[in-house]
Amino acid sequence: METRTPRRPRPRARWLAGLAAAAVLVGAGTWTAVASDGAPSVHREDQVLEMPGARIDTSYFTAGSGRRPAVLLAHGFGGSKDDVRAQAERLAGDGYAVLTWSARGFGRSTGDIGLNDPAYEVKDVSRMIDWLAARPEVQLDAKGDPRVGVTGASYGGAISLLAAGYDPRVDAIAPQITYWNLADSLFPDGVLKKLWAGIFFSTGGGCDHFQKELCEMYERVAVAGKPDDAARKTLEERSPSAVGDRIDVPTLITQGQTDSLFPLGQADAMAQRIKANGAPVDVDWIAGGHDGGNAETDRVQGRVTAWFDRYLKDDKGADTGPAFRVTRTGGVDSTNGEVSLRGATDDRYPGLSNATTSVPLTGGEQSLSNPAGASPPAISAVPGVGAGASQLTSFGVGLALDFPGQYAHFDSAPLTRAVRLTGAPTVKATVTSSSGEAVLFAKVYDVGPDGTSQVLPSQLVAPVRVEDAARGRTVELTLPAVDHQFVAGHRMRLVVASTDLGYASPAAPATYKIAVDGPLTVPTVPALATGVAAMPWWVWGLPLAGVLIAGALLLTARRRASAPDPDPELAGVPLQITGLSKRYANSADRYAVSDLSFRVEKGQVLGLLGPNGAGKTTTLRMLMGLISPDAGEIRVFGQAIRPGAPVLSRVGSFVEGAGFLPHLSGRENLELYWRATGRPAEDSHMEEALEIAGLGDALARAVRTYSQGMRQRLAIAQAMLGLPDLLILDEPTNGLDPPQIREMRDVMIRYAAGGRTVIVSSHLLSEVEQSCTHLVVMHRGQLVQAGPVAEITGEGDTLLVTTAEQVSEPVVDKIAALPGIGSAVRTDDGVLVRLDGASAQTLVTELVRLDIPVTGVGPHRRLEDAFLALISGGSA
Repeated sequence: METRTPRRPRPRARWLAGLAAAAVLVGAGTWTAVASDGAPSVHREDQVLEMPGARIDTSYFTAGSGRRPAVLLAHGFGGSKDDVRAQAERLAGDGYAVLTWSARGFGRSTGDIGLNDPAYEVKDVSRMIDWLAARPEVQLDAKGDPRVGVTGASYGGAISLLAAGYDPRVDAIAPQITYWNLADSLFPDGVLKKLWAGIFFSTGGGCDHFQKELCEMYERVAVAGKPDDAARKTLEERSPSAVGDRIDVPTLITQGQTDSLFPLGQADAMAQRIKANGAPVDVDWIAGGHDGGNAETDRVQGRVTAWFDRYLKDDKGADTGPAFRVTRTGGVDSTNGEVSLRGATDDRYPGLSNATTSVPLTGGEQSLSNPAGASPPAISAVPGVGAGASQLTSFGVGLALDFPGQYAHFDSAPLTRAVRLTGAPTVKATVTSSSGEAVLFAKVYDVGPDGTSQVLPSQLVAPVRVEDAARGRTVELTLPAVDHQFVAGHRMRLVVASTDLGYASPAAPATYKIAVDGPLTVPTVPALATGVAAMPWWVWGLPLAGVLIAGALLLTARRRASAPDPDPELAGVPLQITGLSKRYANSADRYAVSDLSFRVEKGQVLGLLGPNGAGKTTTLRMLMGLISPDAGEIRVFGQAIRPGAPVLSRVGSFVEGAGFLPHLSGRENLELYWRATGRPAEDSHMEEALEIAGLGDALARAVRTYSQGMRQRLAIAQAMLGLPDLLILDEPTNGLDPPQIREMRDVMIRYAAGGRTVIVSSHLLSEVEQSCTHLVVMHRGQLVQAGPVAEITGEGDTLLVTTAEQVSEPVVDKIAALPGIGSAVRTDDGVLVRLDGASAQTLVTELVRLDIPVTGVGPHRRLEDAFLALISGGSA
């Protein structure tokens, strides 16, 4: 092993004196062997360490022989050492001595919860470092000074930072989804984050389980609805920021993008401070967070191990990863509907306000009111909901409600090009309040082409308290830090609301006025390079050959078969399929499609649904004349489909991808394709198709520079050339990330709006439910059901209401008795409410009036339920 470069010496804090003898073993240890696939067995020793005022339950993991660096592995708030056992075993197998423990007040440890009090929880960590220094398996830098790293998530992430600030023996840390300043996290800009604060104290077992000082602080602030200076001081003293100038060890920071508790700004503050101290710092923005989403556990733990390999084992060949990484969605697996992830990286951390672009906003001074009791509140963040709305925003779905009269909004013009927001936007605004003070909640929506559908990225909002505003006061609003792609044709919408469900607002009514004083400043990171899967050569290499071969087959088949006479009664019907059957190759009695019949009318967007092997693609290939049925017929506008049938000129199709010449621009590829069809250039309706596809300026660029989503939209544009009356799309969203899926939905809806018909085959039930008017459900080659979406999913509009605690039956009865409510049923997931005249907005208002602790309101996934029920029935 190479000689380790000594760390810069730091003076030992005086409070450490005398700690070496303070930890006493009071419980007998037990060694347990853990299987490890041929690697040395991992042994675990459980024991209790006596600390002042508490007994701390610990586990110690080792494997193999000889001295090795140590790792202290901390758990999250409300958890215990058992939560991190699997990671501890992996680290031990990788050559570390690992100590886990249940913090004070959690698991089997005793003592009061001190929220990482330096006098208690932090000193406990230093006593455990003393204990490690005495272990024969642990490598030492000096007597009493073990080579040691600390890692953990949330509460455990904060203790890793605090340990590095208070104990100079800590050599490297890897904090995850945690806070830098707890006061800023729970009282951002002087506004109480009331739901998260309540969740904190309830998760800890109630106020009585906390230190008396903390319990009194919470009750005082919760009653006042506003933090005081003493409360801020109490939390700041327990925050890593209090010792930020002392944290100078290599630090890997992992922070969640879907996190309304500890947002990205907390990670930015710690990164800037620790880097200024001269320490190596890498930053990783993961997909998940405290609001749910993919925690990327395996990848993150692998990176933590590599970080410790580099800075604890001195392995200079360890791949610690890029200086900055942000996870982005990279398409949807059509076999299971799960989102795949990819990383965008840079060799430097850019911060939250790197390169910026100015986006002008329209809208003059606007008035909004803060209602009495701050009710009903707007909804943005939904704290604590693991599978909550924050995950869904990347799919173009989200729960965000703003009540009329309680918000102002300022819109950009439709974007002429895509803009990737990476960081925290800012805007200057002048605020006037009738009460002299205003509490406001600022957020930026992604607004679709129709101007009404909008998505709140990561469901995040920025609270701001504006004082001395009786005569107007100009402030700079810093919006939530996010990574979000605004596609061309969409708008940015700045909304400033007077209330929010997650926060405390003044109870007294007031009137506010707000005007923006300049553009929205949007940070971007152009240097970020996103990893994408390479496209195989055959996808793009032979597009023209494919056209020629298909043409030859169609011409040959045309000579072999003559089509039946047209049916004039069906001349206005885009598609009618009757008794359609197709056997599998080399089989006399096994059918890919069997006796299939359905009809599609003008203006419909029909979703063709079914599991793998249902016969969807076979049906579409017969519909396009690519293969011939064994029985039955297909009529398009009254004309029977045969290979080469003239009516196919009225059909556009996208099946199993499209190939393009990478060196040509998007427009040149489309022009070349149209020329290959032999049809007049004026019949292509090129500009109309491109406008619907929404590719914008990208058409002039070489296709090799396109993202997968842009290639997919170009393929859809190719299918729309000539503006066919019937457009067939087979899995058009394969390979697209959620924002691109949302844009594809917009494309389909815009195309059908002109009276044309779209048939789409897809595995994504949520997308089909939002974009389709009618459905055909297939299973094992047969029709299971066909009809309008509402008819198949069930009449009425059913919403799932999730709450912070289980709702009693009497309260459910009250909900069911509300005007415009058809029924209310309590389930394991929450309360299912069927609307019968009432709107979702009205329902939320009534729920708040009934003091129901709402954490989320969203559409119940009725299509998935109906689909699974139909398929299950078809299998019986």
